[in-house]
Order: sequence, then structure tokens, then C-alpha cells
Amino acid sequence: MRFAPTDLAFIADPYPVYGDLREHEPVHYDGATDHWLISRYEDVNRLLRDRRFGRTYLHTSTHAEMGHPDPPQWHAPFWDLINAGILDMEPPNHTRVRRLVSKAFTPRFVEGLRPRVQRIMDGLVDEVVGAGEFDLMRVAEPLPVTVIAQMLGIPPSDQHHLRPWSADICKMYELNPSEDMQHDAVRASTEFSQYLRELSRSRRKEPGEDLISQLAIVADEGETLTEDELVGTCVLLLNAGHEATVNTTLLGWWSLFKNPDRLKELRADRSLLPSAIEELLRFDTPLQMFERWVLEPFQIHGVEIPRGEELGLLFGSANHDPAVFERPDQLDLSREPNPHLTFGAGIHFCLGAPLGRQELQVSFATLMDRFPNLEPVEEPRWKPNYIIRGLEGLRVRP
Repeated sequence: MRFAPTDLAFIADPYPVYGDLREHEPVHYDGATDHWLISRYEDVNRLLRDRRFGRTYLHTSTHAEMGHPDPPQWHAPFWDLINAGILDMEPPNHTRVRRLVSKAFTPRFVEGLRPRVQRIMDGLVDEVVGAGEFDLMRVAEPLPVTVIAQMLGIPPSDQHHLRPWSADICKMYELNPSEDMQHDAVRASTEFSQYLRELSRSRRKEPGEDLISQLAIVADEGETLTEDELVGTCVLLLNAGHEATVNTTLLGWWSLFKNPDRLKELRADRSLLPSAIEELLRFDTPLQMFERWVLEPFQIHGVEIPRGEELGLLFGSANHDPAVFERPDQLDLSREPNPHLTFGAGIHFCLGAPLGRQELQVSFATLMDRFPNLEPVEEPRWKPNYIIRGLEGLRVRP
């Protein structure tokens, strides 16, 4: 058994390898990906909160100073876009931009979306009613994309662009992406950025009730978002807000199908749904690894890791650590407490977590209401992606 993020068998079930790493080598250098893999919950949780490790190092050093080559010049549209989003910012810019975005993307704003989320979900289910069987992806994928598109104020005639743009941009987050994947990410970054710039400029002139309008006018003590930051925020909301939700929906249903007693339990007692969603997020984690740069040398478990190295914080492993979770490899829909790390921790904790939870609750409840006997048709196939991990589809019959 070995860490093999390009192997479909490993992608489908990495948890035995994680168990071996946690027990025997909690800090493991993987030469193929040039990452130091951190597998224990306590370590992952602590390092996520430690400012000696960053999503970027460009706020402290150049690429050369950290021992890395400059990225190819043709990558610039991708990195310009990503570096303008809070996921890849560090303080003080991160603090300022997250505060401004939070003033528009409030809990009240998110809760106000619930009726809209329900209407969208009902309409998607209506489209598959009467089918002898269907791919659950037909319902799971459009829900978060449509919610975010409407939330941002993307005109319906343009919404079909969002999913392809997001999927292509996210290709760059995989370990050792191919050149074709890199070109797809750069092209999509260019197209999406240009589209959002034009839209945000029109909303500054004529603001509406949508989030782009709110972000365009939000201010705090004289500070506002730059156009780059507004565009980066919108792209991040789409990428982070739909990839994880889609993958959690399919992974969650597949976990329930493989544990029919738990599915029966949830169908009989819907009050379990909030805790069940948390457990499904923990049990088969959609984001398996989150990366951090080492900004100053440090030691962990007797291993010296120099400045400029990259850590691979294994969320999927941390979420199955028996030191924190009793019987971690069992699906327990009423697990309490459940301090999973699926949404991260520290200053980069997922801003969209409340919206993701809401969408998942609405999605699972609606499918159970409308299709009380939903069952799988066949074993699903896995996408060949490790970091942003999920199924190609999941064929079901009502």
C-alpha cells in the first residue's frame, strides 16, 4: 500500500494507506509530488492555524528566494485570478478582503437564499420524475451552479458557461497537472475574468440586489474591493461552492447506499439530517488534501522541514483519525461531536460553509421526499482526480 494519487484504486479508497501513514510515518515525504504529507488530525488542525505556513509565500518572498522557479509567463491569467481571491491570500490583504466580503455574504443573506434553493431543487427533480433511471449528477451538478449564478446575478442566458469555466480552472489544483490541463485552466481564467469584469462594471453603474452589486459597493472605513479582488472572490465562490457540493452529494449517496441500515435510519428520522450531512462530509471527504507553504524551517515528529517546502495536509486522513473519531471507518449519522476538517480551519475556514450545508440539506431531504425508494443501478466510476475528488456519476432508479 502506498500514496498513489494518480491510481484510481487509491483514489477510490485511500483510507487504508492513510491509516498506515498515521501509525508509522505521520510525516512522509512523497518525491513524486514533492510534498510533505501530514496525516494525523492533531497535526493537520494545528498547522492549518499556524501562520508560519501559508497558502502563498509571495507576501514574504520571491519565488527565487524560496527556491522555486517563476511560473511560465503564459500562466499569468490563472495566477492573477487566483491570487486575487481570499483562498490564496495571506494577511494583511486576506484580513481586509475577507472582512469586506463577509459584510455582503452574511448569514442572513445565506439563510434568505433557502426558499430559492428549494425552488431550484424542486425544478431539477421535476425534470427526472418519470424516468426509469437517471444519473444523480443531473440533479446534483446544476443545483449549486444555479444557486451561485443567481446569487451573483449572472443572467440566465450566460449561466451555461459557469460549470465548464469552473471545471477547467480547477484542473490546475491537481497534483502535477498535464500541459493540456494547464492550458484549459489558463483559457478559462481569461474568459471568466473578462466576463466578470464587464458585468461588475455594469453593476457599479446600476446596482441590483445580487451579490456582485453588493460586492461592488461594499465599503468599510473607506476601504473597498478592487476590481481584481471582486472578480477573484466571485470565481472562488463558484469554484469552491459547487465542486465540493456536487462531489459531497454523490459521495454521500454512495456512502448511504453502501450502508443501507444508515439510509433506512435517515429515511425514518429526518431530524438526523443536519448531523448526517456533517458525517457524510467527514466520512468520504471531497477535498482530500490542502496545501501549505513552509515560510520558516520547523520540526515535526523529529523531522526537519526547511523553508520553501510544501506540505500536503491530508484532510481525508485527519477525518478518519481514531485518536479523535471513535470507530472512524463506520458511518454514524448521529456522531457527536464531529469536529471534521472538511471545511478547513483557521483564517481560511470556508466562507461558503453555511451555504454548502444548506444546499446539501435541501438536496438530500428533497430526493428522499420525492424518491423514497431511491437505489443505485450500478457501481459508479471515479474521476481521475485526487485533490478535488468525486464520482463521474451515480446512476439510480426511483
